[in-house]
Amino acid sequence: MAAGAGRYFCTAGRGLEPFLAREVRGRLGATEVDCVSGKVFFSTEAEPGELRKLRSGERLFLLLKKHTPLAASRNKGKMLHEIKSLVMEEPKYWLDVISIWRNFHGRQGKKDDVSQENQLPLKRKSEETNIATKRQKTEQVRETVPEECQVEAGERSVVPGRESPQDCWTESKTSLEDHSKSSGEKPIVNEQLSFRFRVSCRCSGAIAKILTSEEIGRAVGIGLMKQCGWRADLRNPDLEIFVHLNDIHSVVGIPLFRLPLANREYIKRAGLRSTIAWAMASLAEISAGAFVLDPMCGLGVILLEAAKEWPEACYWGADVSDSQLEGADVNIRTAGLMDKIELLKASVKALPLPSESFDAVISDIPFGKKFKITKDIQLLPDILQEMERVLRVGGTIVLLLSQDLCKCMDGITKCAENDSPNDISDGTSETATAKTLNVDGNFSSLVNVVEESFLSSRRTLFGSLVPNGVYGVSLGKTDAFIYKYRKTATAGNR
Repeated sequence: MAAGAGRYFCTAGRGLEPFLAREVRGRLGATEVDCVSGKVFFSTEAEPGELRKLRSGERLFLLLKKHTPLAASRNKGKMLHEIKSLVMEEPKYWLDVISIWRNFHGRQGKKDDVSQENQLPLKRKSEETNIATKRQKTEQVRETVPEECQVEAGERSVVPGRESPQDCWTESKTSLEDHSKSSGEKPIVNEQLSFRFRVSCRCSGAIAKILTSEEIGRAVGIGLMKQCGWRADLRNPDLEIFVHLNDIHSVVGIPLFRLPLANREYIKRAGLRSTIAWAMASLAEISAGAFVLDPMCGLGVILLEAAKEWPEACYWGADVSDSQLEGADVNIRTAGLMDKIELLKASVKALPLPSESFDAVISDIPFGKKFKITKDIQLLPDILQEMERVLRVGGTIVLLLSQDLCKCMDGITKCAENDSPNDISDGTSETATAKTLNVDGNFSSLVNVVEESFLSSRRTLFGSLVPNGVYGVSLGKTDAFIYKYRKTATAGNR
């Protein structure tokens, strides 16, 4: 029996929205799919276990409200009233969504589920206390890094009172208590549905010039305590209310799970973000019995994501670093994939592997710290040539490249067009792509120009690799591009 048709939204790193939209359609049979910057909205009757399987999303929410942007007004009181009305109108709909949320947590058999029979405060095992504390710190970082790529510049995520709960929530509770005593008002929602909650608010655009996230969070929190009889608890809430206001839309939701979907329990040593790794693997067209290689595997995150999703293929990872291979081995053992992934120490410039032995090559080319350009960029043609050598005809190469490496790749393409090896770019050539990268900070226009430059080239330096797609993605503070090539002929026969 399905958990019941529900309306959801899932946050995604910038550039991953199309991947997530395809995934919810294919994996969940979702309908009413709608993509905006940093979010994908959809409807589905999928079970909690299926929803947890989403691999390209960050955090999953039950959708309470999706509304057009609120009109900015200099009257703060009026705006706060409109925001509270947006969040708290239609109490019956709130109860329906809360019922779905309770159903999810009841099906998972969690001790922190709040039921009519048990309204005791949430009890956690002592050994989980440190984990919870670390998780809160981690979530704060994640909300400013991966979710930076979801939303417009200048947006930030604030849990009201997190920095100074005494200033925010103590004032809220006191004012509410005084108001309740004087007015004699009773909560609208049945006391049996009492929750401990917190409000997470992100605000940008015109509204952010008038109201702070703290002011909005405090107003919404007081309203919920008044209307629902809930108790504010910043550190260990049963329920979190997410409010996101900007110039595109006004969204209110409830996180479905405590931890982000992007958290992978089988990754002990994190490298490339798991959502990016999964997106790259999804482009490689991996089929049963295929041989897949990451010749610069690092901690093996790409291989892990691919092997978890397409377990009937065979995976190989190579790297020159002993420490990276040791970390990859830890991850592989934790994931229980020792029989699926083989590791070897080797240089990507001279792989001890037969020619045309792999169906797909996937790699994050890690030049320099945080993709800072180095003299090693001159090795890119050698790396590509070796990847082409081990790839079978009809196979795919999927690469993650920084902006600087995009310039180098563009130079290699120009070299192929001119058939002049001496013209290989070192990343300083003033191509159309390089110019755009330097003068246009807009992510969308940057992606469009890189894609146009990429797809206008029929062949790379090595002839048998044909461009098959380019996808702009964000790595937080750094933008990058996923390049896809298909091998159309045996190397040397062009």
